Order: sequence, then C-alpha cells, then structure tokens
Amino acid sequence: MLLVDSHCHLDCLDYENLHKDVDDVVIKAADREVKFMLAVATTLPGFRQMKTLIGERENIVFSCGIHPLNLDEGYDFDELAHLAGGNEVVALGETGLDYYYQQDNAELQRTSFREHIRIGRKLNKPVIVHTRSARDDTLRVLREEHAQECGGVLHCFTEDKDTAKELLDLGFYISFSGIVTFRNAEQIREAARYVPLDRILIETDSPYLAPVPHRGKENQPAYVRDVAEYMAVLKGVSIEEMAKVTTQNFCDLFHVEVYKN
Repeated sequence: MLLVDSHCHLDCLDYENLHKDVDDVVIKAADREVKFMLAVATTLPGFRQMKTLIGERENIVFSCGIHPLNLDEGYDFDELAHLAGGNEVVALGETGLDYYYQQDNAELQRTSFREHIRIGRKLNKPVIVHTRSARDDTLRVLREEHAQECGGVLHCFTEDKDTAKELLDLGFYISFSGIVTFRNAEQIREAARYVPLDRILIETDSPYLAPVPHRGKENQPAYVRDVAEYMAVLKGVSIEEMAKVTTQNFCDLFHVEVYKN
C-alpha cells in the first residue's frame, strides 16, 4: 500500500524537539505507508529555503507560490514563473483568497491568484488553491482565468457540497485534511460523501490541523494515514482502495509517477 500526503509544509515542522531532520519525518511517514509527499511553499524565499532543506529526493516534489496571507512579504510574478518552471516543481501555489484574516488587500489577493493561474496555464502545471471566507470570488476567478485548462485542487476543503459541485464542474480535485475527522465538521463530511472517489486527494497540511486522535499535537505526514482511514469509512471502501485511488488521482493531477518506492 502507498499513501501520498498531497499537501504538507515540511519546512515548518519542529526539527528542534520532534524530528531530527527531514529523513526522520520521511521514515516516520513510511512506517505508516505514507511514501510520497508534496512539499508546498507559501513564499518565494521560503520555496528556496525549503528546497535547500529537503534536497533532491525521489519521494518528495514541490509546489511554488505565494500564499494570499503572505503578499505583504513581497512578490515578484516574473520570479514566480521562473522558479515554478523547474522540473522539481509540479504545481503553482499555494495561492487563492483569504478574506477571513485579510480584507484590506482583497484586490491584490485576486491579482496574485490570477497570476498564479496564468503561469500554471503557461507551464501546464495545476494550481493549489486556498480559500477562506471567499467562496464566490474564488470560484469567479477560477472561471474567468480558465483554470480548468491547467487543472488544480482546492486543498484543505472546508466548504459545502454545493461548492464541491462547482469545483467538480471545473474539473478540479478536492483535498480533505484532518479537519474531516473533527466532531463539528459534518458539513465537510457531507461534501466528502458527495465527491466521487476519482476526484479526492488527502493531505495533512502539516504542521497544522492534526487529525483525531492526534489533535493538539503538531501534524506530520505520517498522520495522513489517519485521514485516509477516516475517509475510507466515509466512502465505504477499504483503506487499500482509498490509498490506491488517491495515489492515482495525485499522479493524474500533478503529472508525476510515484510508484518507484
């Protein structure tokens, strides 16, 4: 069995107290059949630092992007296009809109979001989308920028079934994190039951949002196994089937081959 953590921030884990190094994280994940990861950037300097930290590995690929909450740290879309063109980069992002924490720069967020999609279309690489309190604008920008041409995923899905339908109509994938295991997440579980198996991804978004039974701890890629097991029950399939289909979905979306392990 092979599980993929389709969204983790490996550069943000606690390497002083919980993990010796990236190798340690990878070993802990492999012990639970999590054998491939997508390391997601949130700033351009962070992307460079993350690449240095992780190095070249057969079981880790990268995304390159500027998180909507990090735009005040600087942005250069020409540089983004250059960095995202590397062979080790399989996606643009994470990008998107977050009006929950920031509304005063909403126009800049939308501009950045559009630029990520345009670069994704040019490079034929999908976009990894973050949205919070910005459902309508997120869907509008995706449609107006023809995001279906490069494809993408709404990561850490926290919306409702109707939003899921809109995304599926655009050809997007939907990724579920540990939030789906939380007691008050029935709306997300309803959406998870609705989304067909061939459009589902699973993730940790580590170090954030550890799933039950690890809530309160730092999240890590190994815990995507808990998300997979929970999703398997929701969808009425075996953990082996959930692993197989989500791994295939990951390969299809990001144009990568993960079966080398």
